[in-house]
Amino acid sequence: MLSVKTLDREATPPMRPRRQRGLVPEIVDTLAADMREGRLQTGDKLPTESELMGRFEVSRTVVREAISRLQASGLVETRHGIGTFVMAPPEQSNFRVAPEDFATVADVISLLELRISLESEAASLAAQRRDESHLQNMAAALAAFEASIEEASDAVPSDFQFHMEVARATGNRHFADLMTYLGTMIIPRTRLNTASSAPEGRLAYLKRVHGEHQNIYQAIRQHDAEAARKAMRLHLSNSRERLRRAQPETPV
Repeated sequence: MLSVKTLDREATPPMRPRRQRGLVPEIVDTLAADMREGRLQTGDKLPTESELMGRFEVSRTVVREAISRLQASGLVETRHGIGTFVMAPPEQSNFRVAPEDFATVADVISLLELRISLESEAASLAAQRRDESHLQNMAAALAAFEASIEEASDAVPSDFQFHMEVARATGNRHFADLMTYLGTMIIPRTRLNTASSAPEGRLAYLKRVHGEHQNIYQAIRQHDAEAARKAMRLHLSNSRERLRRAQPETPV
């Protein structure tokens, strides 16, 4: 005769293991779909962190990283002490870069080439125009990136935030507007597992990226426009080459 405990075990299917890297995109994609399809509308308050943790069966760190990505993409805004709310969808324009435009390695490399041109000049302008508040915000993004490395995170939100702060430091709102429009999809790790597939391994890969960010920051801090331009160009060019090496079987 089967016991109640035995029946419970047989009636409850085992949970499917999920890779840690896939949890954040799963939450982002699900909530973004809820917004597109009207289940979450402009002005609606998102479920609390605890509710999202229960719904997706994830940790608080994963939920916060997912919310950070939604914020960076301009889909939600967080009002401290109140909650996180759905924002109005951005106005449509002729220029459009959508997630489906990043289906291949070649697509991601194409965006990196665009970024090399734009962000190298942004870094140069930032070095000339930055103030102390810009430096503080960049330093905070660098600190968050370093902390994410140790927490086994992909560090996408803090990576994007650093590049956003450089754009803001230009004093030209169009740089920041474009970065906001593109959102975290500009970071190759959101589409391709570049960190884990890097020959040197995830930890060394992210530490190298962090070092490149620090070089950009130091040049901007020292008002060295040419060094900032070169440091940003080197960083993004290295990202392009790392991507090519990490995907040797994919034609680019």
